[in-house]
Amino acid sequence: MAKPMEKASIKKADLQQLLNGQVANWAMLYIKIHQYHWYVKGPHFYTLHQKFEELYKEVDQYMDKIAERILALGGSPVSTTKEILASATIKEDKPGLDAEQMVAKLTADYELLIDEMGLAMQVAEEHGDDGTADMLLGMRTSLETHVWMLKSYLGK
Repeated sequence: MAKPMEKASIKKADLQQLLNGQVANWAMLYIKIHQYHWYVKGPHFYTLHQKFEELYKEVDQYMDKIAERILALGGSPVSTTKEILASATIKEDKPGLDAEQMVAKLTADYELLIDEMGLAMQVAEEHGDDGTADMLLGMRTSLETHVWMLKSYLGK
């Protein structure tokens, strides 16, 4: 049977791994949404071009907050391309998607992040880390709103 301190260390390590997965996913999203911003075409170009810019700026802030939280907890955030690619569950896209495909893929990526944040929040709460859980809850709530709006754009 593990001692309580050992259990806490395991949970803390698990939480930092989950948070590093978030940093990696936000880094991938930053690149992906920037790509969408650059390559979007069609009748909704102006609207989506502006929205994608708003979203990648938000992504940058979230990535930074999570990385700084990892540092505050005594961990090391992923910071190299190799680490990000190894840790991310969100995958990159090649240019050439139409606007609707971009919005659909972004919606799916946000839904993945929502699910993964839920797990990280659960681990943070089990560890008594209310600061991390609260930070993730705010981000998750914002993503849920984005998903609703993106789905509405798609007519779903």
